[in-house]
Amino acid sequence: MDCDIIHKTRGGDWHENERIGISHAALITCTKAQSHQQEDSCSCEIKYIAEPVSYEEFFTKYLILNQPCLFGQFLTSSWRSCKEWIVNNEPNFESLERLFSNEGKTVVPIANCKQEEYSSHPKEDMTLSQYLQYWETYRSKGHPPDMDCLYLKDWHFTKAFPNYDAYQTPVYFQSDWMNDFWESRSDTDDDYRFVYMGPKGSWTPLHADVFRSYSWSANVCGRKKWILFPPGQEVYLQDNLGHLAFDLCSPELNDDRKYPKYKNLQHRIEVIQEKGEVIFVPSGWHHQVFNLEDTISINHNWVNGCNIWISWQYIKQCLLEVKHEIRDCQDMEGWEEHCQLMLKASSGINYSDFYKFMHTAAQQRFKWLGYNKTDNVHCPAASEENTGQTISQNDKDKGIMCTTPDFPTDIKSLPTCTCRELINHYIFDLCQIKKIISDMMSDEDFIHILQNCVKGLQRPDILIEGLNDVCEKYAFSSMQE
Repeated sequence: MDCDIIHKTRGGDWHENERIGISHAALITCTKAQSHQQEDSCSCEIKYIAEPVSYEEFFTKYLILNQPCLFGQFLTSSWRSCKEWIVNNEPNFESLERLFSNEGKTVVPIANCKQEEYSSHPKEDMTLSQYLQYWETYRSKGHPPDMDCLYLKDWHFTKAFPNYDAYQTPVYFQSDWMNDFWESRSDTDDDYRFVYMGPKGSWTPLHADVFRSYSWSANVCGRKKWILFPPGQEVYLQDNLGHLAFDLCSPELNDDRKYPKYKNLQHRIEVIQEKGEVIFVPSGWHHQVFNLEDTISINHNWVNGCNIWISWQYIKQCLLEVKHEIRDCQDMEGWEEHCQLMLKASSGINYSDFYKFMHTAAQQRFKWLGYNKTDNVHCPAASEENTGQTISQNDKDKGIMCTTPDFPTDIKSLPTCTCRELINHYIFDLCQIKKIISDMMSDEDFIHILQNCVKGLQRPDILIEGLNDVCEKYAFSSMQE
């Protein structure tokens, strides 16, 4: 059954300085919902949010339920990129060259959309100046079929130009554990914030996002066509060898001998994204994307407490596949460690990195709450004098305070969320981390490499004690209040 539905909904009250935070009722409801989250649950529509909604509404209706939506232009209308990068809804090549070419030294990754290599488009580096010259020529000639269709994609723009504020991450997407973690690492200069620029006809093959993360994508100019499939539908898009289809436009999909399950596909959603609109793609939703016009977009991948369990299950599945692939070598010395090396090479992360990821996320939230596991009292920095916010006696008695000075700078100054709502969000996050750490501690593969995982970090049994202190003594005892 094909579905192509956009349902428009009007938003509720909006504050320009809306910030992250959830009510206590949402904390309890959503924490319980996480225990029953179904990756294959699907509403066969994508809602269009024409006017702003509260963060809590987005949290409960889209993040927790893992459902897509499309935001109107209100999220991007003030962006600097929407003023300086385009003219008449088209790329402003002169401005892009002047702002970012760095005298021809800026190098960008370019994919060739007319070639296939290892189920992807092969990439090569070009200077930005070279690419803009190509794009202008390709466009002026009417996008001819005898020329390569080149797509600038996965450009780490904010890393390349950290002092140029091209955009502001919308509040709905600011609880971003993944980019926070990658920024804190000293062993890599990577992140998951990208700029894409491509001519009419450029496209991205069918895929699901890295670590089964969420993604959001904003059109600075141009139009995109998105084809999305809820989790579970990808099995119908695999060939008789279990390989995912490369291109949904391929006539091979109708060959029952090669794609025997395709005829049983049930859910397919098509969306046209216009200039200034922002699409939210949930975890594990496979999708293919086409640029219908010359298009520039800004994209983030991110993970938080709402989808971290999906990411963890995906990484465990990837390890099972690695172990199956080299099962004939399992008697070799160091086989488990070798499996972890292959896991990182194939998926971008291994168990050691994932534990560091969870450890970092937990310690950040302990710090923001002013929680100190050593003596089970709040840190000196967490006081009403320092935060400027009212803290209840009940919170003080639990040793949990709200401290905002170390919160990410793009949201720490926003005033409309109460301290209580911010605490609730942190508690929700820590409850999800607790669930992950508990599962890791019962995982034989993690136990086997535990010594290497925890070097320089708290042991998981110590970390879980702190998580229990916060989650059990605070979040759920307060259900009786």
